Amino acid sequence: MVAGDGAAYGALMVARGSSRRRMRSRAGRRPTREAAGASLRGAAWMVAAAAAFSVMITLVRHLSTRQPVFEIVFFRNFFGLLVMLPWLLRRGGEVLRTGRFGLHLLRAGLGLAAMSLWFWTLSVLPLAEATALSFTAPIFATLLAVPILGERLSGRRFAAIAGAFLGALVILRPGARVLDPAALVALATALVWGVSTVLVKLLGRTEAPAAIVTWMVLLLTPLSGLLALPVWRTPDGGELLAFVALGVVGSAGHYCMSRALIAADAGRVLPFDYLRLPFVALLGWLLYAQPLDLWTWLGAALIAASSIWGARGRGGGG
Repeated sequence: MVAGDGAAYGALMVARGSSRRRMRSRAGRRPTREAAGASLRGAAWMVAAAAAFSVMITLVRHLSTRQPVFEIVFFRNFFGLLVMLPWLLRRGGEVLRTGRFGLHLLRAGLGLAAMSLWFWTLSVLPLAEATALSFTAPIFATLLAVPILGERLSGRRFAAIAGAFLGALVILRPGARVLDPAALVALATALVWGVSTVLVKLLGRTEAPAAIVTWMVLLLTPLSGLLALPVWRTPDGGELLAFVALGVVGSAGHYCMSRALIAADAGRVLPFDYLRLPFVALLGWLLYAQPLDLWTWLGAALIAASSIWGARGRGGGG
């Protein structure tokens, strides 16, 4: 699942579950050809999402050489909110109805911490390595859902978690190289995303998905603005255009992902999210001459295979 941007990751998990239920209800009456077409459309949308998130990751790296991380986080949320504003205005006050504001605020705080840490790791780690380590976020969410939500950890799910963490160890290679502290921060970021996702699943028991998304974007913008003020550096024209692009491609990535989950069952389209790694690795190599490290690819392949195998064992979902 996407961990390229904490802004709506957990909310998409809620959408993923409702999408899966809709797909199952249609399965009995949908012709095979129509189902195949839906899977193809879903895959195309997910590939587009992976491409958009890859561009977003590259823009963060570019901006981090000129701007403080907290300011990048603020503008990502500010322009992302502007992109969503027409939708929010059409929905009206119904998207603000909640009886659990405190939980929304806690989730926004965790999302802000995760996004800030994530953007910092993108500024110091090779893009492919940071992206590969972010793939552990759904695994953390699965593990944390056991004590917090009371979900059962089956043998298959446990094996998937073990395989994913083995993949992370292949990337980190402790003892075989000098361990970069930034890589540990990347893992910590995935853990925070996992906690945030579990909170969204908890919110999803009583809150509408639209309310979960709306409160996240409404809270993230002012909270990130407060962090940006002490380190503020007024952007020039080129930087401002890059900030606009950051907000647009980030929002586009979430839109494409949600369209993919609506078009087809999650288990059929989520594997295409892992295309972010070759996309990001190619951009890192072309723009920053970052080497294509074999261990990063092997570890990422193990994380992806474990996650996909574990998800299919749960009916294609999370």
